[in-house]
Order: sequence, then C-alpha cells, then structure tokens
Amino acid sequence: MIGVDIVSNERIRKAVERFGERFLKRIYTPLELEYCKKQADWIACLSARWAGKEAVLKAVYQSKGIVLEFSEIEILGDFGKPAKVRLLREELKDIQVLISLSHEKEYSVAVSFIITNGGFL
Repeated sequence: MIGVDIVSNERIRKAVERFGERFLKRIYTPLELEYCKKQADWIACLSARWAGKEAVLKAVYQSKGIVLEFSEIEILGDFGKPAKVRLLREELKDIQVLISLSHEKEYSVAVSFIITNGGFL
C-alpha cells in the first residue's frame, strides 16, 4: 500500500504559534521534537513529519483498515539519511514502512510504502 500527503509549511507554523506546546505534544513524539528543534528550519522539519504521518496513516488504513492517531506514528530522522517510521501500536509492530520526506520553502511532502514479506503490500 502507498500513502502520500502534502502540507503548507505556513499551516504548521500557524498551528505552532496559535497552540504552542499543546499542539506539538499532541502531534509529535519527544524524539521527533528533539530532532526537528536541532534543524535550521525546524518548522519545515515538523511539516515534513506532518505530511509523513498523514501518508503513513493513509497506507495503514488501506492495508489494515486501522485508523491511527498521529501520536501512534513516529518518524525519526538521521541527519542526511532516509527517515525511519516506527508504529507505536502493538498490533502493527510487524509492519515495515518505508518513507520519503521532502520540504522546500512553502511545502512539505511525503510518500510512504508498507512492506510485508520482503515486498510491497
């Protein structure tokens, strides 16, 4: 299964300004926040993770019929290496998710693929 999403970086910036820590803690894990806050453009980093979580949510729903919360999806960065997805729901621990994130000045985009038994689901 595949999932894709695009988000305006300005939308995420406004949500951070308006709702602050309440928004950040509801959407992002502590490790995601730690990683993004180290980036020069931390809002674009958050936006890419928002798009990533939406893309993963869509792929998981198509393949398993399960609706995830943003807080059940963790997208970890590794400075210059591809991001990794960790699903925090026990019944989904066996699912491998590949993700590609990208961001630029105005938008962030993500594509996710679910892999099982060595192939795409």
